Amino acid sequence: MASHIQDRLTTDQDLLLMQEGMMMRKVRTKSWKKLRYFKLQNDGMTVWHARQAEGIAKPTFSISDVETIRKGHDSELLRCLVEEFPLEQGFTIVFHGRRPNLDLVANSVEEAQIWMRGLQLLVDLVASMDYQEQMDQEWFHRGDRNQDGRMSFKEAQRLLLLMNVEMDQEYAFSLFQEANVSQSDTLEGEEFVQFYKALTKRTEIEQLFENFSSDGQKLTLLEFVDFLREEQKEKDNAPDLALEFIDLYEPSENGRLLHVLSKDGFLRYLCSKDGNIFNPNCLPVYQDMTRPLNHYYINSSHNTYLLRNQFCGQSSVEGYIRALKRGCRCVEVDVWDGPGGEPIVYHGHTLTSRILFKDVVATIAQYAFQSSDYPFILSLENHCSWEQQQTLAQHLTEILGEQLLSTTIDELLMDKLPSPEQLQGKILVKGKKLRTIEDIEVDEEEEGELEKDQGSEVDPGAYPELDTQLQPESQDQDGQPRRKRPFLSMKEDSTTILYPELSALVVYLRTVPFCSFIHSKENYHICDVSSFSEAKARHLIREEGNNFVQHNARQLCRVYPSGLRTDSSNFYPQEFWNAGCQMVAMNMQTAGVAMDICDGFFRQNGGSGYVLKPIFLCDIQSSFNPERLISPYKAKTLLVQVISGQRLPKVDNTKEKSIVDPLVKVELFGVPEDTRQQETNYVENNGFNPYWGQTFCFRVQVPELAILRFVVKDYQWKSRNNFIGQYTLPWTCVKQGMALASVQLPSLCTFACGKTWRWMNTLRWGLEAEKTTEALSPPTNKSLRIQSQRKDQ
Repeated sequence: MASHIQDRLTTDQDLLLMQEGMMMRKVRTKSWKKLRYFKLQNDGMTVWHARQAEGIAKPTFSISDVETIRKGHDSELLRCLVEEFPLEQGFTIVFHGRRPNLDLVANSVEEAQIWMRGLQLLVDLVASMDYQEQMDQEWFHRGDRNQDGRMSFKEAQRLLLLMNVEMDQEYAFSLFQEANVSQSDTLEGEEFVQFYKALTKRTEIEQLFENFSSDGQKLTLLEFVDFLREEQKEKDNAPDLALEFIDLYEPSENGRLLHVLSKDGFLRYLCSKDGNIFNPNCLPVYQDMTRPLNHYYINSSHNTYLLRNQFCGQSSVEGYIRALKRGCRCVEVDVWDGPGGEPIVYHGHTLTSRILFKDVVATIAQYAFQSSDYPFILSLENHCSWEQQQTLAQHLTEILGEQLLSTTIDELLMDKLPSPEQLQGKILVKGKKLRTIEDIEVDEEEEGELEKDQGSEVDPGAYPELDTQLQPESQDQDGQPRRKRPFLSMKEDSTTILYPELSALVVYLRTVPFCSFIHSKENYHICDVSSFSEAKARHLIREEGNNFVQHNARQLCRVYPSGLRTDSSNFYPQEFWNAGCQMVAMNMQTAGVAMDICDGFFRQNGGSGYVLKPIFLCDIQSSFNPERLISPYKAKTLLVQVISGQRLPKVDNTKEKSIVDPLVKVELFGVPEDTRQQETNYVENNGFNPYWGQTFCFRVQVPELAILRFVVKDYQWKSRNNFIGQYTLPWTCVKQGMALASVQLPSLCTFACGKTWRWMNTLRWGLEAEKTTEALSPPTNKSLRIQSQRKDQ
């Protein structure tokens, strides 16, 4: 079981020293800095800590929870303590999901290097494991309560409760004895693997295997081809795929030579990306990236600097790092005058903490293109004086360098926006831009309309970009551009003037106020971007849905959460995507249904942060209205049969003897007529292998905009059902065939930290076209990956 980790534990000098333990300082804040004794356990998978070397230890984190290790120089918190601790002695452990980072300071540079090298080695080893190896290792270290590397039958009984297994004691002991080939009182290594396999044996998978296997032991090449064609709906390429999958997933070298697939190889295939419900063809960049920017949905963040609420939450560059790592392509920077001539970033007129603008820009320069090469948009909310605007422009140009787009692309004609492909590796500034006094055409009537429009908002905390505008640069008769004269801001401080060098950095994305769709069509350019509060955008969709669609086919728009959402909650982005709104800004620090939809939707197309809109949302003459559908659209019927699940984790790990009562809710999001949900009955006291066997039918009017979400909950008759996990994906990315998948559930942990769990859930699904639409394949088996969140809205 994960022998490569065990081998390294006895040979690698760093890991040997980590197993002995070291005193290090745990840093939470500038004032909370306490010594703790940290020690790597003998399983190589967990780190425990205690107040002293001989003190009572408790688990700190699992290696499977760790994403990466950062140097002290890269820690925002440790940089603030540089006068107390040398940065070379510090390092940061970054976890998957939303768990806060762990900052540690060692007693010497050498000790810090030992832990950094050792932890990164273990993280890499865990990442190289396949699905089954990770499962074996995960459950063994959870069941091995005293961490001695062996599992007694008493510990095995406790493990069954942790796994939600309600099993007869005599039967459990018989499985234990069968695996205990050494005839000792404990299971070690491969013995536990066999015990675990006996526990997790899944009859429906084995039955499927035996339906195609002539001897019940293996699938020949021809038998595997039959499976791929009949169950996975692979056509002419099935023989080539069969050879490829056998080479990839058959653990036996002899089996690979003979081109046969064993049961273990079959399960490894089903648990791989090739067997996932998410079509692997949609995982890389597969869409046309040469269309204008306004033809794409863009993964966008609101008040990106905030880690918590909008009123008194912490501002941190970590907010930008997390957003960028999850594929965000548009972040918000609210910048104000700061002390010492240095602009600061925070949520204005609130108690949120402050961070330096130059630190934000440096973070963007470092992380902007780690997850995606496609253009990054910096939405600049400029509230600075003339003097500090000079500093803004200086930081942007000096820190971003060649990454910053400061001129148009290759003399591109200004009749359309450039494409994501043309802007690869470039950072675009979205913000206010100077215009000349001669170009000001907003008369008193239009200003009155604008004030009336602002007054109608139910969003008093929002601040739409209403300041300065850009008109196409005018020229003298000799063709030379006239010198521009600065224009005063139209709101707030009438003495504020936009700094020309800062204005010049806004090339394609200038912010403009919204008066009406007619006004925008007649007066605005394709480079103009209007922002809408969620209330305003929702009102426009309901009252002028088709005009909004045509507006978004012509130019970009941004939708942001209401200022009343002081808790950093989110709206559902789907209702604004339905109208073609490109930059629907989310409070990414807050988990829930809205962020499940956003994350699931942008997982496609290489996680690039850009998803091509349906063709009917890119046509400026489109007749589409999400609120009033005009028939016929390519309506389809979705049939979902939820069959069974396996290894569902507990919701409340404080109660060892409690067993979940799981149910599955199938949710469909799309245009209002398509948004529906149905759920199974609950299965009492069975989180190990629940069976539902229920079928649901959904009629889908606009499948191009539909998103599927599968939610697993623990039934509670006294209160609201407890959230276990979920999986969300676009309709267009659903892959036919049998599939199993793994999931990370960071909110369901035994010691207040992220914990990796895996589970499998099988369902049968199918699509039937209505009327003249093309019929699709018959229903086939599917499974879900469940992804946990810390709260379910």
